[in-house]
Amino acid sequence: MTTIAEVNSGNEALCADQCMRIHQLMVRARVLDERMIQMSKSGEGYFWIGGPGEEAFNVCLGLQLKKGCGPDYDFLHLHYRSLATLLAMGMPMLDATRQAAVRITDPHSMGRNFLGHSALRKWNVVPVSSVVGAKFAMAPGTALVQKRHGGDGVTVVVGGDAGSSQGDFATCMIWSTRPGQELPVLMIVTNNQWGISTPMRSQHSEQHIVDRGEPFGIPGEVVDGNDPIASWHALRRALQWCRRKRRPFMLESQVSRLHGHSSSSGAMRVENEPDCLALWETKLLAAGVLTRASIDELWEAARGEAAAAVQQALQEPEPTPDDVRRHTYAPSPVDVVYPDDYTGLPH
Repeated sequence: MTTIAEVNSGNEALCADQCMRIHQLMVRARVLDERMIQMSKSGEGYFWIGGPGEEAFNVCLGLQLKKGCGPDYDFLHLHYRSLATLLAMGMPMLDATRQAAVRITDPHSMGRNFLGHSALRKWNVVPVSSVVGAKFAMAPGTALVQKRHGGDGVTVVVGGDAGSSQGDFATCMIWSTRPGQELPVLMIVTNNQWGISTPMRSQHSEQHIVDRGEPFGIPGEVVDGNDPIASWHALRRALQWCRRKRRPFMLESQVSRLHGHSSSSGAMRVENEPDCLALWETKLLAAGVLTRASIDELWEAARGEAAAAVQQALQEPEPTPDDVRRHTYAPSPVDVVYPDDYTGLPH
């Protein structure tokens, strides 16, 4: 296979086929987020929060995870901006639009949670909480199970720069580094420089968030999250460290926030932020990996896929008051009847 020229990542490169695969997933994620923004504005959906600007890093993460159920596989405490990661793992667009449209067929919560709040037992995706930073306190729990179980499964926890200001972040560092009981936790901070409307530099005095790991003996790396090649190899190194050393590692990905915080702030396009997808296409065109015609064809296909997913989701049933307690307590009520013809239903 051929390789493309280095892209702000030293001597590192990726083969052309892998570059095209990453690009396709980035396009699909961007198109889907943009379509779900439209859903939130048109009344087809009720809320939007997502990851435009984070696709390069998040796709590379999804493609390198050890996917499955149980402690032999990676446990994932994801961010509400992790759509591209889930698409890279194989989640269909339809499952995201089901959640956006609040349908009972939503496999994450049966239409009972916000968009971006994923929960997939089959892939060890631990339910995402709206409480910023809480996942960092939960991550040592799954990592402890993995450490006791054996194998090379890693707990991956992803949060934003604002979430790293919470006490849960320190909890994760403390519990992952107890002498003789270190845990295989990959702590990822996707730093878009904003906590809703609060600039990161008004809250953080350290030069990089990974610097906070130094007193705990946690090694770290800062990566340009707009660069798929740099992101791929940084993630490869970080995951390899956790799998082999069975100890924590911290990775800070510097990314953009292209549509504001969420639909609550309007989700308007921010024009002065670097766009990882536009930058990547420029590099692939210059390297001769893609043509303008092939790029246009891919975007058209992705928009068609997203439109079809929205139309399918809107035809499916909404939750009813009868199932409001389903999966809230254990055991759950068993007298609720669900349709058998929706494959997205969790059973």
